Amino acid sequence: MQRRYMIRKGGEGGMSDTRVGREDRDEPARYEIRIRGHLDARWADRFDGLCFARESDGTTIISGSVVDQAALHGLLRRVRDLGMPLLSVIRLTPGDADASASEQ
Repeated sequence: MQRRYMIRKGGEGGMSDTRVGREDRDEPARYEIRIRGHLDARWADRFDGLCFARESDGTTIISGSVVDQAALHGLLRRVRDLGMPLLSVIRLTPGDADASASEQ
């Protein structure tokens, strides 16, 4: 039996080729994790002191500094364990991090 593979040109419909250097994965970065539903303050210790913002659209934004990719994956596992739908994960640029900190 022959296997057929489709190669897409120019990244159409596939994941983009974003090569990240090892140094970028191991540096602390600020993230915004948006989930559907509201979390109250009792969950703060489960998320290592990250900030919670309950939005009027029924979502919660969990934001703060994450030491590396392994820690980010740990946070995402905790969100999964809550059973609340994950809506987005955004790595903030330094300018975005300053703006979001001043809004809180």
